[in-house]
Amino acid sequence: MKIRERSARKKEDGTASSEKAQALAVAALSFLAAEPARLGRFLALSGIGPEKVRDAAREPRFLAGVLEHVCGDERLLLDFAADAQIKPAEVERARAALGGTWERDLP
Repeated sequence: MKIRERSARKKEDGTASSEKAQALAVAALSFLAAEPARLGRFLALSGIGPEKVRDAAREPRFLAGVLEHVCGDERLLLDFAADAQIKPAEVERARAALGGTWERDLP
């Protein structure tokens, strides 16, 4: 395989990985939203209002923050992984694929 072909394949794999990670983060956000207490805790800790979640969910760094939130609470991580029928380590890999945490703009 030529260098250009390998480079193109890595880029495609990275894009696919990022898309899968974003899909998993959206699933995690839906999981949080399914229970008001879970969503309330996430919103309180992230400092984002419920009216801003839809807009923020379009940002990969916000989605990384959703996964970081899930990874930061072992019980939540295990519950989400069971609900999504995945291994907990997949959540951490997805968070890393999205490039870290989301930092919202502070006024």
